[in-house]
Amino acid sequence: MVAETKLYTALGIKPEATQDEIKKAYRKSAMKHHPDKNPNNPQANEKFKEVSQAYEILSDPEKRKTYDQYGLEFLLR
Repeated sequence: MVAETKLYTALGIKPEATQDEIKKAYRKSAMKHHPDKNPNNPQANEKFKEVSQAYEILSDPEKRKTYDQYGLEFLLR
């Protein structure tokens, strides 16, 4: 059981997702929300930062394990 699912939701995946699924979801979302593709949309820039942070954490097995056990706040301290 995971403590929090915010990062999984940001990428549109389930907590059981494989590394390949995480990578695929990140690429799709990053392309969609990239600031260069949305120069007049500040919300796209924020979403891009959110999915980038989600990928950074979920693509690293140790960070992902810590996130799943304790949540995002614990990781960011």
